[in-house]
Amino acid sequence: MADFLDRSGDRLQVLLEGVRAVCGFGDEAMAIADELGYFRDHEVSAASLLLWSAGVTGVPQPLERLEQPAMVRRMCRMAADLQLVNLLQALLNAALAAGTDAGTGAGRIARLLGIASDLADPTGAATPELVHRMWRVGHLPALLDPQSGAPEAGKTGYRAYDQELEQLLESV
Repeated sequence: MADFLDRSGDRLQVLLEGVRAVCGFGDEAMAIADELGYFRDHEVSAASLLLWSAGVTGVPQPLERLEQPAMVRRMCRMAADLQLVNLLQALLNAALAAGTDAGTGAGRIARLLGIASDLADPTGAATPELVHRMWRVGHLPALLDPQSGAPEAGKTGYRAYDQELEQLLESV
C-alpha cells in the first residue's frame, strides 16, 4: 500500500479536495477518511479483497487459492468496479443533499471519476463513462422505481445528473 500511496498521493489529495467541494464536506467529515487509516501504509490481505469485491468469486476450496495471482487480480478488478460505482452513488447522494444542481455538479463529478478511475486502473480499462453506465444499470432503476420511497425531487435530481453525466462523458 505504501508504494501506491507514494505514487498516488497528489492525485488522492486532488480527489479528496474534489469530494469535499462537490459534497460540501467540512473538516470533521474529511477527517473520517484519515481516522479510518485507508491513506496510511497497511497490508491488503486476500481475505480483505474477498470482502471488498463482495465475495463475487466465492470462497475457493482449498482456501489457499485466494492467494493465487489470478484470483487476486480478479478480486482487485471486481473491488475496483464496485468501489467506483459506489463512489459515484455516494457523490450523487451527497451532491443532491447539498443542493448542488446537476449543471454545476456533474462536471466536477466527472473529473473526480476520471481521477478515481485512473487510480483504480491505470491501464485505462476503468473509465468514467463505464462507471457511469454501471451505476445507471446498477442503481438508477431502483432509485427511480415508483415503490422506492425516494422523493420526487430526488428522482428529478438523479435523472438530471444522469443526463448531464451522459452528455459530458460521451463527449470525452
